[in-house]
Amino acid sequence: MATKDPKKSSYGAESIQVLEGLEPVRKRPGMYIGSTGPDGLHHLIWEIFDNSRDEAMNGHANRVEVTLLPNNQIRVVDNGRGIPVDIHPKTKVSALETIMTTLHAGGKFGGDGYNVSGGLHGVGASVVNALSIMCKVEVHRDGGIHMQEYKQGIRKAKVTQIGKSKLHGTVVTFEPDEIIFKEGVTFDINRVVAHLRQQAYLVKGLSITIVDARELTEKLSLEGETYFADLGYECPTTTFYFEGGLKSLVKHYNEFAKPVHKNIFYVEKSQDNVGVEIALQYIDDYATKIAAYANNIPTAEGGTHVTGFKTSLTRLINAYARKNGILKEKDENLTGDDVLEGLTVVISVKLREIQFEGQTKAKLGSMEAQAATATVFSDAFTIFLEENPDDAKEIINKGVLALRARKAAKAAKDSVLRKGALEGFSLPGKLADCQSNDPAESELFIVEGDSAGGSAKMGRDRRTQAILPLRGKILNVERARLDKMLGSEQIKNLVLAMGAAIGDTFDINKIRYHKLIIATDADVDGAHIRTLLLTFFFRYYRSVIEAGYIYIAQPPLYKITHQKTAHYAYSDEERDAIYVKLGFKKEDIQDVDITETQEEEKAANDEEEVTQKKTKLPPTQRYKGLGEMNPDELKETTMDPANRTLKIVSIHEAEEADKVFEMLMGTEVGPRKSFIQTYAKQANLDV
Repeated sequence: MATKDPKKSSYGAESIQVLEGLEPVRKRPGMYIGSTGPDGLHHLIWEIFDNSRDEAMNGHANRVEVTLLPNNQIRVVDNGRGIPVDIHPKTKVSALETIMTTLHAGGKFGGDGYNVSGGLHGVGASVVNALSIMCKVEVHRDGGIHMQEYKQGIRKAKVTQIGKSKLHGTVVTFEPDEIIFKEGVTFDINRVVAHLRQQAYLVKGLSITIVDARELTEKLSLEGETYFADLGYECPTTTFYFEGGLKSLVKHYNEFAKPVHKNIFYVEKSQDNVGVEIALQYIDDYATKIAAYANNIPTAEGGTHVTGFKTSLTRLINAYARKNGILKEKDENLTGDDVLEGLTVVISVKLREIQFEGQTKAKLGSMEAQAATATVFSDAFTIFLEENPDDAKEIINKGVLALRARKAAKAAKDSVLRKGALEGFSLPGKLADCQSNDPAESELFIVEGDSAGGSAKMGRDRRTQAILPLRGKILNVERARLDKMLGSEQIKNLVLAMGAAIGDTFDINKIRYHKLIIATDADVDGAHIRTLLLTFFFRYYRSVIEAGYIYIAQPPLYKITHQKTAHYAYSDEERDAIYVKLGFKKEDIQDVDITETQEEEKAANDEEEVTQKKTKLPPTQRYKGLGEMNPDELKETTMDPANRTLKIVSIHEAEEADKVFEMLMGTEVGPRKSFIQTYAKQANLDV
């Protein structure tokens, strides 16, 4: 994408409109960035990046660099027009200062500043500035370099020209304020890379570079003919550039899946001043992936553009199937659910004036997007089906199979739910339920095997803790339809115990426990069972994960007995630290004599003095499974809220999680084998 000459643009101070002041941001940061935890922290990067991306979306830039610097600083650079630095007619100060220190000031409220933008509210740069202990902006524009620094949103001095430059663009460097972000100001490079990779797919021809310079000791400079990562710094660098746009993104999503048809459908066209871009492909799977964007903002709850697409898809597939005799006169039409099964689709619309439903921008409300999406998709997909009859046949056959499976799944699901109702909503016999009827305080421990289940039942708090033992490994739901899944006794018991139904009748408000705790052994089989359970929750109860209801128990690996007192360690490092704390020398740690059963532990305790003289270390038991713990040990270490450690399961990047589950648990062997070979040396196996 060629960069337009900024001198020919009328983008100047008069393009910047001021709506209100900046005062509330530091008082209520959550209103502007969602939270002051890790999500809000990373949102600062997205806000500054979005300004650079909007320059690219409007044809004024083709490169953006995001650099993680030492001391938790972030630098975002683009080769766009550069923020205007002349005096704003209303504020009587530089337009740069106006943008950086005034809420709702920007070039996105009208005029010719931007045709399309994601940051419609114009709060991004000023909010980041307000929540940073240090923020510096350098503008390369009109032959000069202009700079201004701020602290907590307040300028240190007026905008100053600090040199000459042949370049054009904006450099923003900021350091989050620890007073605001009390949970920490350390950025996650993997999270940054995943988010910016997605953005690179959405803006064709935009080169996005991520530089991890946090360990760099030499000073980063902006001197020279470019201020991008090719200056030769010795630090990790990742660059994304996709000419294929959404077509490339669909390939990325389906990397580990088996396609149903060869050709990926793709269209990009403007209709009634709405830019529409759609790419889709069906895969041999039962889940549906719809990734929708409006002005590059993810609309997780869909909206008018998704509605327009779905309506057209169902109508077109049924029409083609009837016309070509694939659906006979006696056959019923495929439903929306039938034609969505196994579909991966990315929908992106771009509008000058955009409306969202709610504060989160999660659902598009602009009605013109529905008609434009339906028209563009209908015209292009009709041609695609006619020109690719083999692909069309495979797509329709996929829908017909889904229709048959839907009927079978409904019968199976109704059977499960009806059984519960006829038996007075009876719970599985294996379940030892808690006494409390309040989901907010109730916990369900999902444990591996009857042995662990017995110890857990004896060690639990009967009032709030329920126990459901599973016999062996549950069905891999990644490879099974709902009817087969509900035929599995283990899964059926889990669905009934949760009490919130499944599929289209699922209701999170009816869930019986707000803590679903996966407690498996610390070995390969335990890890496999945990992965199978997480796959089940991810595919059928994602909203339960998003609500923060899924946890993983962290039982100890070692029990160290010293002078009749038990000490528990959850890792090798913690075990060694306990030895040192008890007064044993570091050089003696490798001589530890580890036992693996309670019988061996008891014998070791009886001969503690002899053992200590021989090994110089106290008796140490390595737990192989929860079933080896007696009820008191299990209660003390894993179940008692006062002592236990739980890991909450969350989804930061749902698309990446989806790919990982597809690769690990799907039918394609090649990608899984490659993954295992790549990471085998990093695995900590207990064989």
